[in-house]
Amino acid sequence: MTLPAGIDPSVPPSGTGCAECEAAGGWWFHLRRCAQCGHVGCCDSSPAQHASAHARDAAHPFIRSYEPGEAWFWNYETEEMYESGPDLAPPLAHPADQPVPGPQGRVPSNWPETLRR
Repeated sequence: MTLPAGIDPSVPPSGTGCAECEAAGGWWFHLRRCAQCGHVGCCDSSPAQHASAHARDAAHPFIRSYEPGEAWFWNYETEEMYESGPDLAPPLAHPADQPVPGPQGRVPSNWPETLRR
């Protein structure tokens, strides 16, 4: 199988949470994993939208959901969703006991009001 440019199945994820939110003490709603370099960032509904910023800044078009039980991919260049794709290096999702939104202790009580739509 020939993989599209922008997907490297050998690269593991960068961590269990959004790298930039972790560094800044922020929080996220859902997590996305760059299919090229493994960068884990927060989704576009999250306040900071780090996954799409990474895709734009690094020119890495493909992400995969980093949520347990989800295997879909998204291409930022074409705005296409794929229900599945190639197997990536494990782990395929953040730990199942990690809360959503997360991380625990940093999510404001009014978090639903702060989501981007």
